[in-house]
Amino acid sequence: MRIVVHGQQAFGKAVLEALLKRGDNVIAVYVAPEKPGAKPDPLKEAAIAAGLPVHQPSSYKDPKVWEEFKAMKPDLQVMAFVTLFVPEDFLNIPTHGSIQYHPSLLPAYRGASAINWPIIKGEKETGLSIFWPDNGLDTGDVLLQKKTPISDTDTLGTVYFDRLFPMGVDAMLESVDLVKAGKAPRIKQDESKATYEGLCRAGNAHIDWGKPWEQIDRLIRGCNPAPGAWTTLNGATVKIFDAKPLPARDPKGIAGKLGEVVLVEDDGITVVCADGRFKVTRVQPDGGKKIEAAEWAKSVNLAKGAILS
Repeated sequence: MRIVVHGQQAFGKAVLEALLKRGDNVIAVYVAPEKPGAKPDPLKEAAIAAGLPVHQPSSYKDPKVWEEFKAMKPDLQVMAFVTLFVPEDFLNIPTHGSIQYHPSLLPAYRGASAINWPIIKGEKETGLSIFWPDNGLDTGDVLLQKKTPISDTDTLGTVYFDRLFPMGVDAMLESVDLVKAGKAPRIKQDESKATYEGLCRAGNAHIDWGKPWEQIDRLIRGCNPAPGAWTTLNGATVKIFDAKPLPARDPKGIAGKLGEVVLVEDDGITVVCADGRFKVTRVQPDGGKKIEAAEWAKSVNLAKGAILS
């Protein structure tokens, strides 16, 4: 089977290398074009190292791009982390069409921030889908799905890098095998259960210390490492990455206003929320690197009684 790998970044690279390692016939690689001055994409580097032709069209509306693709006589296009829109007619050029990875249990959480939102919204489970893409946004028939639980300490980073990434590579290989064997299903998505969330950006990641601790905790974890949940001190933004919720009142009776820093210690700072507190241990000041919260507190002369907003 003549396979074209289409994707970018570390996940695309991992899928390509896994296919090559087991001897699949990958004939070419399509990669999103890099921005001016950016480093070469990891998938592009891996393809060049393997001696494969690399194509980086900026649009899939160009007839020349279509003709080039058709000339390869591909049997299957394997799409691993694709962000550019690819028309359905282009997707159907390979003999067996195209399959794509999406990090949610479709039809739930369609969209580009499919890992952030299940954590932020308090879901206990998420997963991945390999599906047959069409002209809609993550609306194509499902080929295969895998599930994974979301724990009370999971972050965007742990869910993706520890589970959805390696699970996704294995699921891609399994899906390719099903296509080869003529056993790949096309399961219609139930539109009545479809959900869509927009991109999780800075505007969604502002911490409201007046909210319950559970909501704040999920927001911090769901935005770690990106886009980073944030608050402000005297108008300056600071992102919070590691923070332990303390829903019970302190035995010493420590209380305070919403967003008030009630403790500044060597291992972090303690901030008041609506129904508890947070021990914040790792932050990133605006324009700076991620550092220990105690180090940041010292650098800005943070004192007990300061208000984060």
